[in-house]
Amino acid sequence: MGYREIVRRAEAVLAQLPPGVTVLAAGKGRTVEELRAALEGGIQHLGENYVQEAERKRPLLPQASWHLIGPLQKNKARRALKTFDWLQTLDSLPLAQRLERILAQQDRVLPVLVQVNIGREPQKAGVLPEELPQFLREVGRLPHLPVRGLMAIPPAPRKPEDSRPYFRAMRRLLSELRGEKIPGVELEELSMGMSADWQVAVEEGATMIRLGTLLFGPRT
Repeated sequence: MGYREIVRRAEAVLAQLPPGVTVLAAGKGRTVEELRAALEGGIQHLGENYVQEAERKRPLLPQASWHLIGPLQKNKARRALKTFDWLQTLDSLPLAQRLERILAQQDRVLPVLVQVNIGREPQKAGVLPEELPQFLREVGRLPHLPVRGLMAIPPAPRKPEDSRPYFRAMRRLLSELRGEKIPGVELEELSMGMSADWQVAVEEGATMIRLGTLLFGPRT
């Protein structure tokens, strides 16, 4: 897809969004030029699945805020902290503790979202809903790792409406956990919805959506 078409698509999506919803351009397998077009169209946040891919691209697009939206292995924690402004896929206490140690050495903080396995899919990462309160209490004790919200990747939908029950469950979960007022945890963000179902996600309370195909076309 051409540069100007990506700019146009980014502008069109942003024009449809209510206030308070952030778009991440999902950069997996996309070129720097494609991501630059999305930024020109008004998107300010880029999401990457792999540390090494972001390491290559970020120096060429320093104006964006960079989010890790794929799983992070403990042995890549230090590299990730050099590259990303946000981590959206926290689901492991040992990883959180390793990040905390490095961040404390560097005297900085990294906002994180906790990934929830809302569809209970065995092949997917994420904390199960019933385990969230205890997980949040543990991570809330780590001062350099502020929890800003929740993130989910529901089962792949055949049609957008298929995702609604999962998005609705995420919104309810966020509301219930807010009510618990867990120290060190501020549940402001709800990252859910991708190219196939983002409009339903926004209707159900998403504050962040992650778009790839809608902006850039299918990956070749």
